[in-house]
Amino acid sequence: MLTIGASNSIIVRLQLENHAGVLSDVMSIIAHHDGNIGAVDIIRVKQDTIIRDITINASDPEHAELIVKALSEFDKVKIVHTSDRTFLYHIGGKIQVKSKSPIKNRDDLSMAYTPGVARICTAIHKNEADAYNLTIKRNTVAVVTDGTAVLGLGDIGPKAAMPVMEGKAMLFKDIADVDAFPICLDTKNTEEIIKTIKHISPGFGGINLEDISAPRCFEIEERLKRELDIPVFHDDQHGTAIVLTAAFINALKIVKKQPKDLKIVFSGVGAAGIACTKMLLKFGVKNIIGCDSKGVVHRNRKYLDPVKQAYAEITNSDNIEGSLQQALVGADVFIGLSVPNILTVGDIKSMNKDPIVFAMANPTPEIMPELAMPHVAIMATGRSDYPNQINNVLAFPGIFRGALDCMASEINEEMKLAAAYAIAEVIDDNALFPDYIIPSVFDSNIAPAVAEAVVKAAIKTGVARKHKES
Repeated sequence: MLTIGASNSIIVRLQLENHAGVLSDVMSIIAHHDGNIGAVDIIRVKQDTIIRDITINASDPEHAELIVKALSEFDKVKIVHTSDRTFLYHIGGKIQVKSKSPIKNRDDLSMAYTPGVARICTAIHKNEADAYNLTIKRNTVAVVTDGTAVLGLGDIGPKAAMPVMEGKAMLFKDIADVDAFPICLDTKNTEEIIKTIKHISPGFGGINLEDISAPRCFEIEERLKRELDIPVFHDDQHGTAIVLTAAFINALKIVKKQPKDLKIVFSGVGAAGIACTKMLLKFGVKNIIGCDSKGVVHRNRKYLDPVKQAYAEITNSDNIEGSLQQALVGADVFIGLSVPNILTVGDIKSMNKDPIVFAMANPTPEIMPELAMPHVAIMATGRSDYPNQINNVLAFPGIFRGALDCMASEINEEMKLAAAYAIAEVIDDNALFPDYIIPSVFDSNIAPAVAEAVVKAAIKTGVARKHKES
């Protein structure tokens, strides 16, 4: 069952008989049906009736409907109307464009537009690098999707993907003061997507690819990285890998194990699983075994697609075969980026001493924390209602903040690993605890720390075109 929370909350406007006890009866009905009551506001009072707005958190839309139906059957109450708070939040979209310098008089107009703007255009024409100083390019990222792999929804198309991209733009701005704009492309053609992004790239300082299905996402990112001179970052791959690695760094401090000594088993070798694997290999892990719906990915397995064949070449050094459950025997770490409820307590018990379990399938993990926690040293999920949430929002705002600040031409592996260390180090070693290996997404120290680490790594690896002293 989904956790009760604001994302499934409603506001019910009720006309109640203005007598003692009616409100308490309403509260009892809501509580009886497992609703979580929030604000209770008086809207209007008459002699015989009182109109109130009651905010109710539910577990899902069906649960909310059940509560409303129960209220409608109470003869001392009339339902005026019901509003879904999340739908209200999205009316008209969640972002807007504002002018930095309002145009209030002729002087403002002459500088912002004609004739003064012509001098700025001429300056950029003579030196294109001036676009970073004289246009929004210096602080603007395109958040680009084709709507084929949205959250847990899958291929829902570009229009339905827009609310997620708007939300991403909000996070960029609120967390790292990066201006981001959602761009949803009405094509699934790899070449058209690449061509479109290249055509719009002059106006942006970076490209954040989002929710593009595998395996096309690999080619799209690799081609754009080669063909553009601005950072291109597929957050579903690399954002996940960075935050997972940060959690992994701190988890190892608690269990006191070394990367080279570990046996790690992955469930899920899609875009995120492959990126996470590559980052952990770069971190120093030697023994990683990946599993998909057919079991262990190994070099002798027939009918592997090119992506999984390449994965098999860099993992599973002993080329073992078998099921996920067989691979887990003696493993130190389980990392799930797959499907709900595929692990049992028995599977966890078959692992090595002090196992680490990162079960990140959303909204339902590979094994629920309530089942796993008595048998593991560290437990993490992708959910906000359990400790140790592995959430990409810890990474991408600060990464792009740093990349834009130093005008990086790319976001390379060194910058990603530096970001992972920066996230991990936000938590002092003395404060580490099994339920606290990754900082809160609301920790204001994260984005600046990540940005600083990314800038240093960009300078060190020679991809920064601007240094602080310049």
